[in-house]
Amino acid sequence: MSGIDPARLVGPLRDISERAGAVIMEVYSTDFAVRRKDDASPVSEADERAEALILEELSRLAPQIPVVAEERVAAGEIPVVGAGPFFLVDPLDGTREFVSRRGEFTVNIALIEDQVPRLGVVYAPALDVIYWCDAKGGAWRQTGATSPTAIACRARPAEGIVAIASRSHRDERTDAYLSRLPIGELVSAGSSLKFCRVAEGAADVYPRFGRTMEWDTAAGQAVLEAAGGGVVTEAGQPLRYGKAGFENPYFIAEGPAAG
Repeated sequence: MSGIDPARLVGPLRDISERAGAVIMEVYSTDFAVRRKDDASPVSEADERAEALILEELSRLAPQIPVVAEERVAAGEIPVVGAGPFFLVDPLDGTREFVSRRGEFTVNIALIEDQVPRLGVVYAPALDVIYWCDAKGGAWRQTGATSPTAIACRARPAEGIVAIASRSHRDERTDAYLSRLPIGELVSAGSSLKFCRVAEGAADVYPRFGRTMEWDTAAGQAVLEAAGGGVVTEAGQPLRYGKAGFENPYFIAEGPAAG
């Protein structure tokens, strides 16, 4: 992997995400302004400052690995990545949650190799919780200064499935899909935390039938897969990375079926 040992990246990636989260929280505490990008999605000073910090730190940590970052791509700076390795960065996933001050926004950093998310860190600064996967295939959660806890998906029950859906992007197609499942509870959440809720066994399935980009999903998918779950397209194929335009197809993230 370009001379980089993945095991030595995990700690620095966690640190970088937490530092970016601190920058985001500085803006969060102010009366910040929000602009609209060309695709009508919101962006704030927090997105830009957090991404600048992440890009600077990644250039020091692994200068030979290209970085695909949301705001950089919006500005037309799109590196050629091929099969990787490359980093995918969403400096502030869940900007709508940030703007609404609901707290469910995250910093996402993932390492992609051979189109697969090998490492991922998801940090929710307002909640002070961080999720990550290690180079040995384990998934972890840490809240505040507590000790890290290993997490794993639960086996999906035959009845009483807990489904999680986007708080800001719920649609009729999602409702139609969920109506065909034996749902016992439906909860909502913002950002890549939905992947993490499935990864820690708090939910069983997260369907997404709306537009997402690779930086929205890679870190969460890495954590979920390390926890025993998976992310597949409508055709049942694994969700892969490095696609032209970095846009995802619709997908379903879920824990394993009961054996």
